[in-house]
Amino acid sequence: MQPQLFVPPLSPEHRHALRTGLRAAEAFTARRCQILLASADGQAPSAIARALRCTSPTVRNAIHAFAREGLDCLREKSSRPHSAQPLLDGSRAEPLKEILHQRPRAFGKPTSLWTLDLVAEVCHAKGWTPRVVAGETIRQALKRLGIGWRRAKRWITSPDPAYARKKKPATV
Repeated sequence: MQPQLFVPPLSPEHRHALRTGLRAAEAFTARRCQILLASADGQAPSAIARALRCTSPTVRNAIHAFAREGLDCLREKSSRPHSAQPLLDGSRAEPLKEILHQRPRAFGKPTSLWTLDLVAEVCHAKGWTPRVVAGETIRQALKRLGIGWRRAKRWITSPDPAYARKKKPATV
């Protein structure tokens, strides 16, 4: 059987902050405040869980978080794993730019315009990603690398010496 777990006696400032947090717009903050105030009043985690219709581990996690972080535990943290790494990092910035400035046909693709999914296929074929990723993953990688995604037709240049003149907008 686990020993009873309680929040230590609260200072007036902590109690006031927790009571204020009961009116928070975020449900996470309000729930944590309910849990911590009930624990400070001497209620056991299982009783708090029944009263608030949550699980005992949720109550225990809130009490442990308060012991570790104090009032900072009232803000919801990111649930993203700390070990998550981006698939395309900064070392791929220049090679990725070089790919985007070439025609997709140079990589055996049947079109002359890049799409995010097409870039994902080429990145996988080059061994930069372990699998073909979604276009959104490529868009986020490009954004993270400081590359603004635009339709590739603006990036493609022609060997024609008069290309720039021909692509200028017509004057009326």
